[in-house]
Order: sequence, then structure tokens, then C-alpha cells
Amino acid sequence: MSSAPAPVPADPTVLHPMPAQPRVVQLKPLVTSELIEVGDYSYYDDPEHATEFETRNVLYHYGPERLVIGKFCALATGVRFIMNGSNHRMDGPSTFPFPTLGGSWTDHFDLLTNLPNRGDTVIGNDVWIGYEAVIMPGVRIGHGAIISARSMVVSDVPDYGIVGGNPARLIRTRYEETDIARLLAVAWWDWPAEHLTRHIRTVMSGTVAELEAAAPGGVE
Repeated sequence: MSSAPAPVPADPTVLHPMPAQPRVVQLKPLVTSELIEVGDYSYYDDPEHATEFETRNVLYHYGPERLVIGKFCALATGVRFIMNGSNHRMDGPSTFPFPTLGGSWTDHFDLLTNLPNRGDTVIGNDVWIGYEAVIMPGVRIGHGAIISARSMVVSDVPDYGIVGGNPARLIRTRYEETDIARLLAVAWWDWPAEHLTRHIRTVMSGTVAELEAAAPGGVE
């Protein structure tokens, strides 16, 4: 008697994982910029401009700072990442960037160099970012966090935190501190795809203890 075939994981290299829904794109096979790093299975949903994520959703990205998005992140329509290139001088009478408009004004381009830079924008693994949320430069969003729709995220978000509002504030955390530490130690997003595939139900609806037991090397 032959055994049942092993379940087959989803393919992280497929641009449109739902053929009937071209609005959903996996970001890793889409992005081309060396300044953007995306982990496996993270996706963006947009009914009109899904494949234009790099130009419509990552704004003022002139470098050298990077946008890093982890694995298994879900980004809703209209999510925007504002990068450090949006910065203007604020230490003089005017904030207007005269040298960018050309002519002899470019002689003063040194006034636009070495502006404050908050560094890379880093999104952890398993982060859900809601409709039209805006992520400001240099923000770090922890693993398992949830960003409410139309939030303006101006400061770091803790692991498994739920934030909302303008500016976004911590509403609550999804788990107690001890359980958050256990979840971070399990780091299910780093499991081999074949092992993860066998335990999808536990990852989506199990307890922390059940997830620990399902981990590679755990007692199942």
C-alpha cells in the first residue's frame, strides 16, 4: 500500500499566486531595486497597480537606506513607505529644496546633502499592514505586528504589537511578554517549507505550546 504524497508548499517565486486574482502579487519575484529586500511569500494586494509597487508604494527612495520586508507579510492596497529622500532642511528660514529645480540653483546642492537620515526601514516577519497605512522613514516594525488601516506609523512598533491612528499608537500586544518571547524563539517563519506545510493549521490557529511542539525537533 503506497503512502499519501507529501503536501506541496506554495511557490514563493510565482508572481501571481492566485491566477484568478492578478491584484495579488508576491513581492520577492517582483522587486528589482537593490535597495529593497523582501522575504519569501510576502505579498501586496492592489486591484489596479499591484505590479507597480516599487514606484507607487516606495516613495522618495534615492538611497542609500534600504527597505527590508520580512517573510510572510501581508500588505493591503495603498500601503506607502516614505523613505529618507523625502527629507528637507529645517534649520533655515525656508524648507524649499531650491537646488533640485535646476539652473544656477544647482550650485547650492551642498545644502541638500548630509540631511538627517533615520536609516533603513525594517519590517519584521509575519506583519500585516492595513489599507493605506503610511510607514515613515527609519521605522522598525517587529515580528507579528499588525498596523491598522490608514495608520501613520512614525515610530517603532514592538513584536506582536497592534497599532493604529495618526500618529499610530500601541493599542495592545497580541500576546503576553512571556509568550512573545516563546514565539520569537520558535520563529516559525524560518522553518523549512516542507515542515511548515505539514503544520499550517497549527501556525494559523494553534496555541503557543502547540506551535512549540510542532517546531522542527519538537515533541509532536
